[in-house]
Amino acid sequence: MKTSNLIASFAIAACGNTLFLSHNANAQTATDTQAWPTKPIRLVVPFTPGGSTDILARAIGQKLTEAWGQAVVIDNVPGAGGSLGADKAARAPADGYTLLMGHIGTLAVNPSLYPKLPYDPARSFDPVALVAKVPNVLVVHPSVPAKNVKELVALAKSKPGQLSYGSGGNGSAANLAGEYLKQQTGTSILHIPYRGAVPAVTDLAGGQIQLVFTGGLAVMPFVKSGQLRALAVSSTQRMPSLPDVPTMIESGYKGFEADQWYGVVAPKGTPAGVIQKLNSQINLALNSPELKTRLSTEGAVAAPTTPQAFGQYIASEIARWRPVIQAGRVTAD
Repeated sequence: MKTSNLIASFAIAACGNTLFLSHNANAQTATDTQAWPTKPIRLVVPFTPGGSTDILARAIGQKLTEAWGQAVVIDNVPGAGGSLGADKAARAPADGYTLLMGHIGTLAVNPSLYPKLPYDPARSFDPVALVAKVPNVLVVHPSVPAKNVKELVALAKSKPGQLSYGSGGNGSAANLAGEYLKQQTGTSILHIPYRGAVPAVTDLAGGQIQLVFTGGLAVMPFVKSGQLRALAVSSTQRMPSLPDVPTMIESGYKGFEADQWYGVVAPKGTPAGVIQKLNSQINLALNSPELKTRLSTEGAVAAPTTPQAFGQYIASEIARWRPVIQAGRVTAD
């Protein structure tokens, strides 16, 4: 499907919730929507407990529980890069009582990474709320002489294939950020996959590899201690926790953005009134000083928006990462 068609289809699906749902047999009446929720809500997390997706889900779940007096139960369903949990959520009744805490992998990368994905981000889900973005940070070992991105690129071009970058595994967000960096800068850098971001960053600090381009949470302690040097961040604006580190755009690479992101979606056909109620309450939580501080400690930045804008964002991210995956010949572990 062409990029323009993909974005248009998701945008239309997101904007047309009200029209579509008025004819949906599963839609609740206006009275039911006003009363919702009247029982606990299940929030599926397609990864094991303790990771960023799980942490963000629990933070949002707690806020929704406080607001409505109904428990938000976290259901961890790991496996296949998040595909198992996403598929489980997609098959649930579209009544507002099952949600998915999706992220860049489950909603934007997996469609290009897995040839037989059991769900479709646009056709299986209705977008609810973008929750947060986690900028990737490009860090190098102190032995690398480059003090900025342009110097790193020049070094990599002078030694094609001799520098190596680590990631949390094939198909991970750090793998994609590394391949995106290579493609945008025209460099040849060897990929070393690890079983998680932590061992990759540990080996980088030990000098076994030269660079990593991953979420700020994993590298921040090493940057603060001087064990690693941060050259740039992948977001369009500088991170508050790293105010002296420029963005990739400031470093001379126009349009470069490669953040990790997280957001809530619901099974396709969930009543528009319920989606709007969820969106409003999640955005209210994201704008609270308490949650902003909590997200900041995770290296995340709150990103409240409308369901329609979130749907358009997902579509654009699918289109962005497909050529990166294809050109980099990225495969899933």
